[in-house]
Amino acid sequence: MTDDETGPSGTDESTPWGTGLTVAAFVAAVTAAAIVVLSLGVARVHPLLAVALNIIAVGGLAPTLWGWRAVAVLRWFVLGGGVGVAAGWLALLAIAASSG
Repeated sequence: MTDDETGPSGTDESTPWGTGLTVAAFVAAVTAAAIVVLSLGVARVHPLLAVALNIIAVGGLAPTLWGWRAVAVLRWFVLGGGVGVAAGWLALLAIAASSG
């Protein structure tokens, strides 16, 4: 163990990559699925309403998630949320392009 891996108390504080990336992948999958399903439902009312609600939701959550990225456990949720939003939006663009 090197000095970089031990904290001030001498305990092992190395990054748990396996667990963290597993949590991030799960959060990304759930977030992407939720964005796609909810956006498709709102798009049936009006497509611009779905776009506006997505932008408002992301704009409202962004400051909270930005603060969480410094917390050891929550940073994995932030990573998963960011990847999930991006994947959800890309899936929505693909669905819109294929149906239009």
